[in-house]
Amino acid sequence: MKHTLQIIAEKKRRGEKITALSLYDYPSARIAEAAGVDILMVGDSVGMVFLGHPNTLGVTVENLLYHTQAVTRAAGQTFVVADMPIHSYEDPETALRNARRFIDEGGADAVKLEGGIRIQPQVQKLVAAGIPVMGHLGMLPQSTGSQFHVHGKTPEEAKAILDDAKMLDRLGVFAMVLECIPAELAATVTQAVKCPTIGIGAGAATDGQILVLQDILGIRSSVNPRFVRRYARIEEIMEKAIRDYCRDVTQKKFPSREESF
Repeated sequence: MKHTLQIIAEKKRRGEKITALSLYDYPSARIAEAAGVDILMVGDSVGMVFLGHPNTLGVTVENLLYHTQAVTRAAGQTFVVADMPIHSYEDPETALRNARRFIDEGGADAVKLEGGIRIQPQVQKLVAAGIPVMGHLGMLPQSTGSQFHVHGKTPEEAKAILDDAKMLDRLGVFAMVLECIPAELAATVTQAVKCPTIGIGAGAATDGQILVLQDILGIRSSVNPRFVRRYARIEEIMEKAIRDYCRDVTQKKFPSREESF
């Protein structure tokens, strides 16, 4: 059964945790759907993970449309959220035009925008147009680049995040990502809003969790955030397989008679 906004909202009401992963390609999405992930995020982290950029700031709408299309071709049942990259929602009309592309061309079920009061008009425009919106508060990679640090540690910062969360909730976002904020603050926000909260580096009290697929698989990147738990060491397995392949080719062991026509 296709995951819907109602199913995601009901998980919060029942106290069931929501699982989410950031990924960017057809085979990964196919495997994640088979494994039962609730939400697949086509994040602008693709810039760092797939495209070799030092941060997310070089990612374009066309980049993310390409990867969103690949993911949605595989994920027929899973809820897919497309990240709107920097400069793609500078004003309400630009936001609506690009969000419609992610829905119509990309096949996404929703879009995600970073920020609070600054993007209030954009969120209002999208929600009024019937486009599901996910919010994103705390550390905002489009503002900070690749510098990971905790936000909301001072009373002033914490209040601003809480106020932004309540505002986004009133505007009708269906969920919000809380990134790199103190666990206690994340718990407060989660209790204060009706929509589900999805944490990344925000403790265990959020309604769900999201990580980047390559991070949990142990495929190394230029950043090594504390909040990542690695469940495999796929990079080592991949490197060994490639080394073994190169060895067999150079030693004339591949292809064999059975692998030839």
